Amino acid sequence: MRTFPSVLPVVLALFATVAAAQAPQQSPATLEERMSQAELKASGLDHLSPEELKYLNEWLRTHGAGPQQAMSANGQPVFYPDTSARDTIESHIAGLFTGWRGHTIFKLDNGQEWKQAESGAYDAGKFQDPVVRIKPMLLGSWLMYVEGCGCSVRVQRVK
Repeated sequence: MRTFPSVLPVVLALFATVAAAQAPQQSPATLEERMSQAELKASGLDHLSPEELKYLNEWLRTHGAGPQQAMSANGQPVFYPDTSARDTIESHIAGLFTGWRGHTIFKLDNGQEWKQAESGAYDAGKFQDPVVRIKPMLLGSWLMYVEGCGCSVRVQRVK
């Protein structure tokens, strides 16, 4: 297995943050569900083979850090909103999906519209009416996972 010594502390800190926000009975999401494509690439995790990524996800699941309290710059505790109160949305992108280009608006067949909330572009190929799951994340953000391409992007609801 390849080692990424500078990446492991970032991954462990990410896991600890997510673990602190989740209810104890929930199983943690995989790194692919928690991180955007840009974050995976920036961390070097996009270079892992599927087997290596599966191993790392399993290791994080079984060796998770306990709850940690975040502190602001002035030393005051920071309380994150409970993401379990928001439900995951499952729908389809209406029409052809090819990826995103910086300010993409995704129109869903349930009438909702979501816009890309992070910079960057991603060429996903061509998918007609793909299934999407939009999951609540920390600090009120949302992550849209597109089935078929296995890609995800942070989004913000506009309609």
